[in-house]
Amino acid sequence: MNEPAAWRATAAAASTGSPLPDVPPPPSASPPGSPVKVDEATGGSRRRTGVDPVKALMHRHRELCERAVDALEIAAGLEAHGVTDRTAARFRHRDVFSLAEEMYARVPRDSDSDIEPETRHAVSDTPRGRRPVWAALALLPGTLGALTLAGLDFTGGRVRLAVGAGGVLAVSAALRAALHRGPLRATTPTVPATRAWTCWLLAYALLGDGLLSAAVAGGPDEAWAPATAPLLALAFAVAPGAWCAQLFGAVARRRLASSRGLEEFAASVRPLLLAVFALFLCALWTLIGVVAAVLGQDAAYAGAGMLGALLLLARLLAAHGRTHAPAVVLGAATAAEVLAVCTVFAGRLPGCGFLAVPVETAVDAWGPGAVPGLACGAGALALLVHAARTLTRASAHAPTDTTP
Repeated sequence: MNEPAAWRATAAAASTGSPLPDVPPPPSASPPGSPVKVDEATGGSRRRTGVDPVKALMHRHRELCERAVDALEIAAGLEAHGVTDRTAARFRHRDVFSLAEEMYARVPRDSDSDIEPETRHAVSDTPRGRRPVWAALALLPGTLGALTLAGLDFTGGRVRLAVGAGGVLAVSAALRAALHRGPLRATTPTVPATRAWTCWLLAYALLGDGLLSAAVAGGPDEAWAPATAPLLALAFAVAPGAWCAQLFGAVARRRLASSRGLEEFAASVRPLLLAVFALFLCALWTLIGVVAAVLGQDAAYAGAGMLGALLLLARLLAAHGRTHAPAVVLGAATAAEVLAVCTVFAGRLPGCGFLAVPVETAVDAWGPGAVPGLACGAGALALLVHAARTLTRASAHAPTDTTP
């Protein structure tokens, strides 16, 4: 077969070491009419000679591409399926966001007017539930809790019992409504045991410190007064918790839109998470101090503070689709509190006094609040580390249905 003159010149130049001339690609490199792909490394263009890898990836994630309202949702979905910036480089893209933009642009659509830009922005950035609604609901648990305590102070006998029972039901209903609308709403069904662990931790905050103090002193010989200040402070803390969750979600979505890589996004969201968590702790400790001063009770900064931090992180993870780790950590904190009380009573058995030594030592040194403080504090630290790894991923901030 006779080679074209241009190709013979190229071979001669290569054998002599002289600069290669500009030679057009041979006509047989690809059939006529094949699509042209831009070569990002050289700035030129070349013909596609095989299967389109991006098209194959789109077929693999067809459902994700069809339901996505913008390229950010595709990027979050790809990251959730393990696609990294290094993987995107094999598709000749600098990062996952660039790959998602091409995939979104190549999705076949009947009309560009099906979803207007304003609608897309509203779907992807609007918080779950309208702000006046969820903001008002977040204030209800604390308000109803305060009214319940006021009613208990002015009643007695069976009326007092009825007021207490009605107040508990009202606060529970308000808390349920606040957690089912707004930024604290779980995107996936929570583990059923999570509610049981949460109820135990709240019950311990109400009665646990008094029981532990009486047990260490050799009792209980008589009924002890419940600690209502921690529960009321936690009820009021639902509002700052919801506002902090809303702040975290809104800023994270904006940074997701401006980031050009997964590592860049994670590096920008991690300090945001820590700042929001610290802001909530400051608000919670302030509420604990104010409520304890108004009710004339001891401020349980350690126990109630760490419990509030644990519950916020658990709910924040659930709001972004992570429910397994919160259930495990809440169960571990519950088991630690139960074990602490049981060891004190078990230490009264003959030859088992050593079992109560750790708890009695901690109570003597730091008070009964040391037990829930250590148990919930360790759980909060574990969830904070877990959140710093999972909530800094793009997949944790993928747009979801905004219906309450």
